[in-house]
Amino acid sequence: MRNSFSQFLFNQYRKNEIKLHELNYLFWECTRRCNLNCLHCGSDCKSSGSDLKDMPFDDFLKAILTIKKKYNSDNITIAITGGEPILREDLPQCGLALRKNGFRWGIVTNGYDYTHEVHNKLLASGMGSITVSLDGLEQNHNWLRGNDQSFKRAVNAIDLVVSSPRLFYDVVTCVNKKNINELEEIKNFLISRKVKAWRLFTISPIGRAVKNDDLLLEPQQLKQLMDFIVKTRESEAARFKNGGDDCIKVTFACEAYLGEYELKARDTDFFCRAGNSIASILIDGSISACPNNNPCFIQGNIYKDDFLDVWENKFDIMRNRKWCKTGLCKNCDAFKNCNGGAMHLWDEKKDSIKTCIYHQLSALKSML
Repeated sequence: MRNSFSQFLFNQYRKNEIKLHELNYLFWECTRRCNLNCLHCGSDCKSSGSDLKDMPFDDFLKAILTIKKKYNSDNITIAITGGEPILREDLPQCGLALRKNGFRWGIVTNGYDYTHEVHNKLLASGMGSITVSLDGLEQNHNWLRGNDQSFKRAVNAIDLVVSSPRLFYDVVTCVNKKNINELEEIKNFLISRKVKAWRLFTISPIGRAVKNDDLLLEPQQLKQLMDFIVKTRESEAARFKNGGDDCIKVTFACEAYLGEYELKARDTDFFCRAGNSIASILIDGSISACPNNNPCFIQGNIYKDDFLDVWENKFDIMRNRKWCKTGLCKNCDAFKNCNGGAMHLWDEKKDSIKTCIYHQLSALKSML
């Protein structure tokens, strides 16, 4: 467990970061179209398409060029997401234009249509980072993704990504009741594909996942997940120290304060950077923080507002989180470390966070 002084120093660092609120990461929801029909989709994209047309790239570029009035564009990464961004035929051209304007960029993909041809085109257009989803071994991945070819195609995408040394990448897995007991097998499978970075998420009760109990972990399963990550991180670090060259780095996502698992299950303390250093431009032009935030947290729209002005002068609700001290957070002993948790778990009522890993783990510990 970290000592109180170390936690105090981090909390001071977080306060300073919030005060500075320097933009360094921007999501672009470039499409709502998708080639899969996933059970846990946070944006509830439809496999048959979306009633929202893809945002014209020129509209997005015009909006973000205002950033260069204050920021060095080379310090900002554009994460292109969706939907499935690969479905945009102009994706390489978009990426090339971003790089010519100094922005770093990458994509988040399900890997289904990530072919060798697509891979080479994106690399040639300056893609520097990529996240590929693999949500279990074949049966469970295909169940979650709603397609019996999804696993094979995702693995093909992973192989292509791993074969490119200059790419910054990771494989992400959404842990649920179906795959929680195969994490060790998934780890060994990824090691066999030479994957070096694996990031684990839980599934939040948003989007389609609200109505599917198979997706949301019970408290005992949350502990099982944390214990697996900690054990794996320790064993993989020992293997690396002893000269192992096939090690994999496993981390838990930045989605929740973990209490006694902080800095054991990931490299950095919990800090929800939504609206502090992270923004997003959604498919309809809305300016928000993380794309999965409730619509009530939208701060403007590029079709009527200056993006830089919105970033500089709004987002107060995300930078001052005193309003979060309600519901589960009201009397929580960890509030000073957690600051109200992840923004995407608050709805328009703002009266209680939807779920809290720290709360569930603490309650479980008190029962044991």
